[in-house]
Amino acid sequence: MVIKEILDKIKRYESIIIHRHVRPDPDAYGSQVGLAEIIKSSFPNKQVYVVGDSDGSLDFLAQMDQVSDEVYQGALAIICDTANRERISDQRYKLAEEIIKIDHHPEVDIYGDVVWINTQSSSTSEMIYELFVYGKDTGMLITDRAAKLLYAGIIGDTGRFLFPSTTNVTFRYASELASYDFDRTQLYEDLYKTSENIAHLKGYILQNFSVSPNGVSAIKITKDILEKYNLTSEQTSKLVGVLGDVEGIYTWVIFVEEEDLIRVRLRSKGPAIHEIAAKFNGGGHPLASGATIYDWKETENVIAELEKACQNHYQTDN
Repeated sequence: MVIKEILDKIKRYESIIIHRHVRPDPDAYGSQVGLAEIIKSSFPNKQVYVVGDSDGSLDFLAQMDQVSDEVYQGALAIICDTANRERISDQRYKLAEEIIKIDHHPEVDIYGDVVWINTQSSSTSEMIYELFVYGKDTGMLITDRAAKLLYAGIIGDTGRFLFPSTTNVTFRYASELASYDFDRTQLYEDLYKTSENIAHLKGYILQNFSVSPNGVSAIKITKDILEKYNLTSEQTSKLVGVLGDVEGIYTWVIFVEEEDLIRVRLRSKGPAIHEIAAKFNGGGHPLASGATIYDWKETENVIAELEKACQNHYQTDN
């Protein structure tokens, strides 16, 4: 069984470096640092590091380690929550002796010496807790901090248990994690608090969206708009779900202009969008994906693909 193989690898290596994807979300942080905490508590003599770019809004969850290239020599690298190699934060994982991939996204890129993918899992954090459950009879331990991180990852990727990916297993694991000693109320506040600037941009989006006959909505946030609201591109990630409650919208996209590219944030209530994201330098889940384009003219191609996906999906259903 692949979980046993992963645990055997973890027990074998003295140095372990854990990565996740760029522009991290709560599940990326939760699975990465939650796993690190489990390994540290279970094997206090091992050297365990977490690396990657940071997101200021999630600094309350964890801080990344600074490691030299030499640390990778003879080490095990574990990549959490990352479907393709291009999105791995800190590409030095290639320097490690062996690589393990743990992910719940549809496989779009085959990499790693050991690969554990479960697309039925709500989140990679859920998978990390499953790994703990499997190994606890052999000495694996979990701390309150690890439980908090994994719980944060699960609620982040399930939209507080509202998304279809939430299963009875998700609820059971979340219930078990909630029994550990951490402040869930404070965690929710830290994850979902909204600054005044973000609130104003949310108002802008709600005042300016439109819906096509097929149920597609698109919003363009230019650098000028970001400057007007004094926000960075990363901060707008909190607004990707803002159109999800609007009646008649089935898929939506928010384009966010950066210095040399345009970030594409895709969401859906039904039609699969991960294959659309893959056409535009991205990927993700069937209902939540991201991509990258380099010209505003390309936005029309993305929207056209969404229109086609909605039309095909609802024609098939009918």
